[in-house]
Amino acid sequence: MEVTVEVTVPEFKITPKISLAPRKTALIIGDMLVDFVSPRGKLFVKDSRQTIRPIRGLLSQARKSGVMVVFIQDWHLPDDPEFSIWGAHAIQGSPGSQVIPELAPLPRENVVRKRTYDPFFGTDLDLLLRQKNIRTLVVTGTVANICVLHAAASASLRGYEVIIPMDTLSALHPFDYQCAWRQISFVYQGKITQSSGIKFRK
Repeated sequence: MEVTVEVTVPEFKITPKISLAPRKTALIIGDMLVDFVSPRGKLFVKDSRQTIRPIRGLLSQARKSGVMVVFIQDWHLPDDPEFSIWGAHAIQGSPGSQVIPELAPLPRENVVRKRTYDPFFGTDLDLLLRQKNIRTLVVTGTVANICVLHAAASASLRGYEVIIPMDTLSALHPFDYQCAWRQISFVYQGKITQSSGIKFRK
């Protein structure tokens, strides 16, 4: 039996303008992969298409300002237990596991491959960031209440400041956006903003 429950999301603060130090900041682009963002992908997130433009805008600004860019790439074994939940997707080396062409990493940019929702678990992401003395993470990507939320949570628990541009996140259901924003702002004290409100200081 299915039950429908009406939920009112508590208010959370949106910060209109945020100025960040380029050398202390990293732009995280999470799972903007063919399997998630292409209509033919194995686990297509429809709303991800509308996030490409704002993410590309932040990426362009970051590259011009010398901000560290890190692409997070789902990277699963063919028999990954996670497939019992979501079905097969982003299998290692498959076309679906690749970052979409519109956001393709440059040769010098960092790509961190993960096998779980959390990009810090079992990867060298934390070491990579600390070696560059990064203090703030601007987290973008899909899926808002799963991989993005786990990235923000794990970053916060490691002492990083977390910034979430709302228009750069996508989700499978509108409720999932609200859930992610509420958790990140309330539980992890992350700052919620829009991509147009983020500027990297010169």
